[in-house]
Amino acid sequence: MRKVVAAGSILVDKINEIGAYPKAGELTQIRARSRVPGGLVPNTGCDIHILDSGIPVSAFGAVGNDDDGRFAVAELKRRGLDTAGVVVKPTATSFTDVMSVPGGERTFFTYPGASADWGYDDFPFDLVQEGDLVLLGYFLLLAKIDAGDGLRILRELRRRGVETAIDLVSENSDRYSLVRECLPCVDNLIVNEIEAARIAGIDGGLREVAARLFELGVQKRVVIHMPEKGVSLLRDGTWTEARSVELPNGFIKGKTGAGDAYCAGCLVGIFNGLAEKEILELGGIAAVGAMSAPGAVEGMRPIAELKALISTLTPDS
Repeated sequence: MRKVVAAGSILVDKINEIGAYPKAGELTQIRARSRVPGGLVPNTGCDIHILDSGIPVSAFGAVGNDDDGRFAVAELKRRGLDTAGVVVKPTATSFTDVMSVPGGERTFFTYPGASADWGYDDFPFDLVQEGDLVLLGYFLLLAKIDAGDGLRILRELRRRGVETAIDLVSENSDRYSLVRECLPCVDNLIVNEIEAARIAGIDGGLREVAARLFELGVQKRVVIHMPEKGVSLLRDGTWTEARSVELPNGFIKGKTGAGDAYCAGCLVGIFNGLAEKEILELGGIAAVGAMSAPGAVEGMRPIAELKALISTLTPDS
């Protein structure tokens, strides 16, 4: 049976609620603590399975032999993902300490951990088959993936007849050449407008940037999303746009994971063979689900429930 694979970053977000961020040398009290799985695999993988429970989703990545690792794997299983492709490393599980103050402002401290040590030799190629759709990421965050293992994985997946997609983190740097060299092995590139321009290496309109990404090697589809809309360019030149859902003031509870959710919605549409406009609209609907709750996955719902929710929203005039 065909499936979607979310491969790459697995970490644990440890959220600390504080009254205010202290200055150097000062102390502040942590009022409450919680933890949730984070990274590409938990965020995008779980979103896909929640949106369409008929799609089998497998998780590939690495955790440490510790409580955080066991927690992350247990949560992935609880949310319906197959974790046979998750390996255990001697390094501690990747984690992010999040300092959250009233009003939603957050500061992040991340530890690379086991995910940074995950690469080509850990990838369970025997668990994928022709026709599967594999999302690999985050590029610019995983040391081995950025050092060449990402390209090696993508080449082997395409050799095996697997459809590929990648995701990356937004970074203000000159390291986007690491992503650029992978594009000839990428079927579907789904990125925001800032990432698209930096990978393309040009300043221009969305269509110009998308066309440049094809020149650099993307095989099938470039999707670029921004707050106002999503756009798609296919290799045959077909251009599609879809406006974002207009939301009333106060609806957005958090934007954490909105980009992952957009990617998840698009991948569900691609996997199910939907038309381009439907793919973009599904990405937008999924992003609304993510923004309906503070966490990355907590607000996600099946497609029919999200459409019903959106039908009740009245944008402010």
